[in-house]
Amino acid sequence: MDILHLVDRLEELFNDSRPVWLTHSVIVDENRMLDIIDQMRVAVPEEIRKAQQVVTQRDRIMAQAKEEANRTIAIAREKAEKQLEDNEVIQSAKIRAEQIIDQAHKDAAQSKQEADKYILETLTSLEIHLDRLLSQVRNGITTLQDEVYPGS
Repeated sequence: MDILHLVDRLEELFNDSRPVWLTHSVIVDENRMLDIIDQMRVAVPEEIRKAQQVVTQRDRIMAQAKEEANRTIAIAREKAEKQLEDNEVIQSAKIRAEQIIDQAHKDAAQSKQEADKYILETLTSLEIHLDRLLSQVRNGITTLQDEVYPGS
């Protein structure tokens, strides 16, 4: 279940609660509140699991980029070996192989940079989302504690 939906339900429970006359306290249905809190305990680890999936996806992308770079290097070496018959061809092949290797390294670095950027953006967004949720939960707990234990 979506954590934001649970926070909305918690807020709705608070808004639907009966006020205690002449105080800033309300009476909350304990079973409904505890049910929502239990659901939140299940939902937060789901958000963390999604973050772990993003990291796993990044690792997979990195592995693919490295594999592609190795494949490109191997192809460049094969081409270079086939052209060993003529000196000019050899020099040309060496230069081209180096260009291909350099380009493969650049491509791999760019893929890594793009993957890191994507992961950073996703994790930052998740952190902001979780910070908001944690703040809302803490505010709800504080409000409920003030109602249950007024004056403490």
